[in-house]
Amino acid sequence: MEQAMVVGLIALLITAIVTDLRSCRIPNWLTTPAMVFGLAVHAWQHGLQGLLFSLFGLFVGLGSFLLLHLSGNIGAGDVKLMAAVGAMVGPHDAFMSAVLAIMVGGFYALVAMVYQWGLVSTIRRLSRVFQGLVATRMQVAYAHELVLPFRLRYGLAIAGGTLLLQLGLHPFGG
Repeated sequence: MEQAMVVGLIALLITAIVTDLRSCRIPNWLTTPAMVFGLAVHAWQHGLQGLLFSLFGLFVGLGSFLLLHLSGNIGAGDVKLMAAVGAMVGPHDAFMSAVLAIMVGGFYALVAMVYQWGLVSTIRRLSRVFQGLVATRMQVAYAHELVLPFRLRYGLAIAGGTLLLQLGLHPFGG
């Protein structure tokens, strides 16, 4: 990845983490210019092919989290952050970053549950949910057992997944 894009990506992710922790939001003033930056730099460096690469990455990033937003599980700012990441890293890395972000988000949620309820209570709650899923043939049941009294900041998970991929610290090889 080109140096300008690396600097832009790191600035985007750090700013997203800070704003998400402070206000539980990832604002448009951050994500929109990041999308434009990704599109413009790729177009400038590689012409139409670079623009299409970046645009496809933007749509892969957007699409990766759109269903999570529509189901009410993450905010629109998280979706736009993933789209901005996609515009910067391209379609393959956007998809892989999204997969890693979901994995990081699951770990983050598990740590938050243990912190909130303790290890034994978390294990009991997870056990009841999984038993309920099996008993009802995978219909959502007992999900209320896992509701935390605070919102997870998913910008952290997106930043974590993206950085893990860019640093090569992920289980997918390559």
